[in-house]
Amino acid sequence: MFNRENNEMKPSTMERNILAKNTKIVGDLTSDGDFRIDGILEGTLDTKGRVIIGLEGSVQGKVFCENADIEGKFSGELKVNKMLTIKASASISGEVILGKLSVEPGAAFNASCTMKGALKELKANGQKSTSEEKTA
Repeated sequence: MFNRENNEMKPSTMERNILAKNTKIVGDLTSDGDFRIDGILEGTLDTKGRVIIGLEGSVQGKVFCENADIEGKFSGELKVNKMLTIKASASISGEVILGKLSVEPGAAFNASCTMKGALKELKANGQKSTSEEKTA
Protein backbone atom coordinates (compact mmCIF):
# COMPACT_ATOMS: atom_id res chain seq x y z
CA MET A 1 0.00 0.00 0.00
CA PHE A 2 2.89 2.35 0.62
CA ASN A 3 6.02 3.00 -1.39
CA ARG A 4 9.07 2.84 0.87
CA GLU A 5 11.72 3.95 -1.61
CA ASN A 6 13.96 6.70 -0.26
CA ASN A 7 12.28 6.30 3.15
CA GLU A 8 9.19 8.14 1.92
CA MET A 9 5.67 6.99 2.69
CA LYS A 10 3.47 7.67 -0.35
CA PRO A 11 0.03 6.17 -0.87
CA SER A 12 -0.02 3.84 -3.86
CA THR A 13 -3.72 4.47 -4.54
CA MET A 14 -6.02 7.47 -4.60
CA GLU A 15 -7.96 8.45 -1.54
CA ARG A 16 -11.60 7.39 -1.30
CA ASN A 17 -14.05 9.85 0.20
CA ILE A 18 -17.55 8.91 1.37
CA LEU A 19 -20.49 11.20 2.00
CA ALA A 20 -22.59 8.91 4.18
CA LYS A 21 -26.34 8.38 4.20
CA ASN A 22 -28.24 10.99 6.30
CA THR A 23 -25.41 13.52 5.75
CA LYS A 24 -25.88 16.80 3.89
CA ILE A 25 -23.11 19.09 2.66
CA VAL A 26 -23.75 22.52 1.19
CA GLY A 27 -20.64 23.96 -0.46
CA ASP A 28 -17.74 23.14 -2.73
CA LEU A 29 -15.49 20.06 -2.54
CA THR A 30 -12.15 19.53 -4.31
CA SER A 31 -10.07 16.36 -4.25
CA ASP A 32 -7.68 14.18 -6.22
CA GLY A 33 -9.43 11.02 -4.98
CA ASP A 34 -12.66 9.14 -5.62
CA PHE A 35 -16.02 10.13 -4.08
CA ARG A 36 -19.00 7.99 -3.11
CA ILE A 37 -22.13 9.99 -2.28
CA ASP A 38 -24.90 8.26 -0.34
CA GLY A 39 -26.10 11.48 1.29
CA ILE A 40 -26.94 14.90 -0.15
CA LEU A 41 -24.52 17.33 -1.80
CA GLU A 42 -25.60 20.82 -2.81
CA GLY A 43 -22.72 22.63 -4.48
CA THR A 44 -19.70 21.81 -6.62
CA LEU A 45 -17.57 18.66 -6.59
CA ASP A 46 -14.29 18.76 -8.54
CA THR A 47 -12.19 15.60 -8.49
CA LYS A 48 -9.60 13.84 -10.63
CA GLY A 49 -11.11 10.49 -9.65
CA ARG A 50 -14.41 8.61 -9.97
CA VAL A 51 -17.72 9.86 -8.57
CA ILE A 52 -20.33 7.34 -7.47
CA ILE A 53 -23.79 8.57 -6.53
CA GLY A 54 -25.40 5.73 -4.59
CA LEU A 55 -29.02 4.62 -4.72
CA GLU A 56 -30.06 7.04 -1.96
CA GLY A 57 -27.53 9.73 -2.93
CA SER A 58 -28.49 13.11 -4.36
CA VAL A 59 -26.40 15.86 -5.94
CA GLN A 60 -27.66 19.28 -6.93
CA GLY A 61 -25.04 21.53 -8.48
CA LYS A 62 -21.91 20.89 -10.52
CA VAL A 63 -19.70 17.80 -10.75
CA PHE A 64 -16.40 17.62 -12.65
CA CYS A 65 -14.68 14.20 -12.68
CA GLU A 66 -12.89 11.54 -14.74
CA ASN A 67 -15.54 8.76 -14.46
CA ALA A 68 -18.98 8.60 -12.86
CA ASP A 69 -21.50 5.92 -11.88
CA ILE A 70 -24.96 7.20 -10.98
CA GLU A 71 -27.66 5.17 -9.22
CA GLY A 72 -29.35 8.04 -7.37
CA LYS A 73 -30.37 11.59 -8.31
CA PHE A 74 -28.38 14.30 -10.07
CA SER A 75 -29.51 17.77 -11.10
CA GLY A 76 -27.21 20.41 -12.56
CA GLU A 77 -24.03 20.44 -14.64
CA LEU A 78 -22.10 17.18 -15.00
CA LYS A 79 -18.76 17.01 -16.82
CA VAL A 80 -17.21 13.54 -17.08
CA ASN A 81 -13.93 13.33 -18.99
CA LYS A 82 -14.15 9.60 -19.68
CA MET A 83 -17.11 7.26 -18.94
CA LEU A 84 -20.53 8.02 -17.44
CA THR A 85 -22.52 4.95 -16.36
CA ILE A 86 -26.19 5.54 -15.56
CA LYS A 87 -27.93 2.74 -13.67
CA ALA A 88 -31.64 1.85 -14.04
CA SER A 89 -32.53 3.57 -10.75
CA ALA A 90 -30.88 6.89 -11.71
CA SER A 91 -32.61 10.20 -12.32
CA ILE A 92 -30.56 12.86 -14.14
CA SER A 93 -31.52 16.35 -15.26
CA GLY A 94 -29.51 19.34 -16.42
CA GLU A 95 -26.48 19.57 -18.70
CA VAL A 96 -24.11 16.65 -19.28
CA ILE A 97 -20.75 16.73 -21.08
CA LEU A 98 -18.95 13.40 -21.35
CA GLY A 99 -16.56 11.17 -23.25
CA LYS A 100 -18.57 7.91 -23.31
CA LEU A 101 -22.05 7.03 -22.10
CA SER A 102 -23.68 3.84 -20.82
CA VAL A 103 -27.37 3.92 -19.84
CA GLU A 104 -29.32 1.00 -18.37
CA PRO A 105 -32.98 0.63 -19.38
CA GLY A 106 -35.30 2.32 -16.90
CA ALA A 107 -33.05 5.28 -16.09
CA ALA A 108 -34.55 8.79 -16.22
CA PHE A 109 -32.19 10.88 -18.36
CA ASN A 110 -33.69 14.33 -18.99
CA ALA A 111 -30.60 16.36 -19.83
CA SER A 112 -28.88 18.03 -22.71
CA CYS A 113 -25.95 15.77 -23.57
CA THR A 114 -22.74 16.70 -25.35
CA MET A 115 -20.21 14.02 -26.23
CA LYS A 116 -16.58 15.09 -26.37
CA GLY A 117 -14.28 13.50 -28.93
CA ALA A 118 -16.92 13.18 -31.65
CA LEU A 119 -15.14 15.66 -33.92
CA LYS A 120 -11.97 13.57 -33.86
CA GLU A 121 -13.94 10.46 -34.84
CA LEU A 122 -15.76 12.29 -37.65
CA LYS A 123 -12.51 13.67 -39.08
CA ALA A 124 -10.92 10.22 -38.93
CA ASN A 125 -13.76 8.91 -41.12
CA GLY A 126 -13.23 11.72 -43.65
CA GLN A 127 -16.50 13.49 -42.86
CA LYS A 128 -16.81 17.24 -42.41
CA SER A 129 -18.32 18.68 -39.26
CA THR A 130 -19.39 22.25 -38.57
CA SER A 131 -19.32 21.90 -34.80
CA GLU A 132 -16.57 20.88 -32.41
CA GLU A 133 -18.77 18.59 -30.35
CA LYS A 134 -21.60 16.23 -31.15
CA THR A 135 -24.85 16.81 -29.28
CA ALA A 136 -27.08 13.84 -28.51
